[in-house]
Amino acid sequence: MGLFDFFKKKQETPEAQEALDKGLEKTKEGFFSKITKAVVGKTTIDDEVLDNLEEVLVTSDVGVTTTLKIVDRIQQRVAKDKYVGTDDLNRLLKEEIQSLLAENNSNDFENFEYGNHKPYVIMVVGVNGVGKTTTIGKLAHQLKASGNKVVLGAADTFRAAAVDQIKLWGERVGVRVVAQAMGSDPASVAFDTIKSAVSNGDDVAIIDTAGRLHNKVGLMNELGKIKNVMQKVIPGAPHEILLVLDASTGQNAIEQCTQFTQATDVNALALTKLDGTAKGGVVIGISDQFKIPVKYIGVGEKIGDLQLFNKKDFVDSLFK
Repeated sequence: MGLFDFFKKKQETPEAQEALDKGLEKTKEGFFSKITKAVVGKTTIDDEVLDNLEEVLVTSDVGVTTTLKIVDRIQQRVAKDKYVGTDDLNRLLKEEIQSLLAENNSNDFENFEYGNHKPYVIMVVGVNGVGKTTTIGKLAHQLKASGNKVVLGAADTFRAAAVDQIKLWGERVGVRVVAQAMGSDPASVAFDTIKSAVSNGDDVAIIDTAGRLHNKVGLMNELGKIKNVMQKVIPGAPHEILLVLDASTGQNAIEQCTQFTQATDVNALALTKLDGTAKGGVVIGISDQFKIPVKYIGVGEKIGDLQLFNKKDFVDSLFK
């Protein structure tokens, strides 16, 4: 079984679909109650309904830029048929959101090819409190379950708790952890982890990094240094820079994405804590705005609740 074949298989299970539906419950409840209020007393989609819809999308954390695109598309469709009723609004909205995501994003992660990289190096970035360490642990579990040898690198050396948490996840999942004393040079930990992965024949190395969003220059320098030492062992590493964002922070997640994408070459996103928030619309805005694939979404507390993001499944679930 290939590296991510396991994910494809798991994503298709009824349990995974049920977890996704349950994880989006709060977002759905807030979203559709707002839409219902937006069309009350109306039979056709007129300018007032479109204005109300714009407000609904913005307050659902879809983001202003993406909201304007969606509303404009619906307005164009309504203009072609003057008698489109408000009962058609959900269908139009669903179609336009799916269309927008299909146009503005890469293939879903189920089409991701592992390629010939071994070890495949993932550097994980994100601020403290977004669920970064939990995401690393759950990802390690999924990869190990698919038959891969995984090693974790505890390169967030500025917080003792971060190193301890990675070690706990390593024990829980049953994967090796490379760590040094608190306050050690993060680049040194990353270097040791990559060297260890090569000598041990590991398939995947996941490197945690400091969760501080300090000034952009400092962040850029630190992450750049870590990347440079990795490349001394494996040219081209890291193959993936995964930014973890907390969906429950809504527009703040978009701001964090802006900061980190300016500081380093983020090429994958994970949105956590979708089950605890009504702000799931932020996934749509981030997917559209940054053109970086959302690869993982966290839809629950269980170790298997880190799912692959599939645009169609996500929107289908949102509109159930």
